[in-house]
Amino acid sequence: MKRVLFVLTLAGGLCACSHGPTLSTADRLALYREHAGAPVNSFSINRATGMQRWTALGDQSVVVWQSSNRGFLLELRNRCSGLWTANRISITNSVGQVTRLDSVVPRTAGGSVSGMSCRIDTIRPINGNAVREARRELREAEYIERSEAPPEETPSP
Repeated sequence: MKRVLFVLTLAGGLCACSHGPTLSTADRLALYREHAGAPVNSFSINRATGMQRWTALGDQSVVVWQSSNRGFLLELRNRCSGLWTANRISITNSVGQVTRLDSVVPRTAGGSVSGMSCRIDTIRPINGNAVREARRELREAEYIERSEAPPEETPSP
């Protein structure tokens, strides 16, 4: 029931938006939070490749992806200058383990730091399949809502 209510709320927000079916940053963050598990103490990253795939969700949250189906929602302690416009990020770690003691560092395409180091507040696992399914449901809800709307009336001359 909770999931249905959440999907309907987001679908209503989509219908009211004049920019089409694209989710706002706040709606995207809500979607990821809805599909995030309980907070964990740490996760592993491949130190050789680092974080190649990531999704900024405003200037205080980011999802980092280990694979297309497994990611982690990192919510930061404070706003992170440069995160929204960064081309890349680095994440501090200890022998490949990222904890709440670590930070996200926004970087430019050339690799230089584009903002400040941003301390991690919470780490929550994300199920990528569940997020994709919820987005698909939202697209379908948007399609149904628009197709069932009555035609606009034109004033008589």
